[in-house]
Amino acid sequence: MNRQGNAYTIIYASALIIIVAVLMSVTSLGLRPKQASNEAIAKKKDILKSINIESTNKNVEELYEKIICSSSYIIDFEGNKVEGDALSVDMAKEFLKPAKERFYPVFEANLETGEMKYILQTRGAGLWGPVWGYISLNEDKNTIYGAFFGHKGETPGLGAEINQPPFQRQFQGKQIFDNEGKLVSITIINKGKVSDTALHEVDGISGGTLTNKAVESMIANCLQWYENFLRK
Repeated sequence: MNRQGNAYTIIYASALIIIVAVLMSVTSLGLRPKQASNEAIAKKKDILKSINIESTNKNVEELYEKIICSSSYIIDFEGNKVEGDALSVDMAKEFLKPAKERFYPVFEANLETGEMKYILQTRGAGLWGPVWGYISLNEDKNTIYGAFFGHKGETPGLGAEINQPPFQRQFQGKQIFDNEGKLVSITIINKGKVSDTALHEVDGISGGTLTNKAVESMIANCLQWYENFLRK
């Protein structure tokens, strides 16, 4: 075959593309278990952060197994338990279903103090991508014990601050139901405007108005999903 001709060039390029595609596919398949493991570790660390426990890659499995693992389950929209592994629930996929067809994970944390906390998962749309998090509640299913939020692409120094402790610590002690038992969620208002006695408000992030609203909406929607469970 004439190596200077067009046919040779096309065949050579095609063969090279196929070889590269096969190698990339094999590499991707080989890395998939490791990627899944890393995702599970990151998820467990985030869940633990919602109950104010910091963990590392070395001790996260031990802490999760000790505090949470045996007490997690899935619920449906009515708040009833269903079969399945709570950790494996993909909220990105559940988010695409009608609300009444979704399944929601619940993680129960049994602390060394003897206290039990309910951890609920949240997910929503931020300014530049998805935002997510976990909110832990006391046994009254009303008072927030801790919270963790993450994001994919919020603006550094502004909306991205939702994953920082100063913002997250504000949620501790806040309540999601009012005195009449109505679900009111948590409102995120302008920084510095929250009074010391406010039970349903936290300070927003300066310059992160759209992300503040995204997180506020995410929490409100999440609590609506879990409302039947919380009232049982």
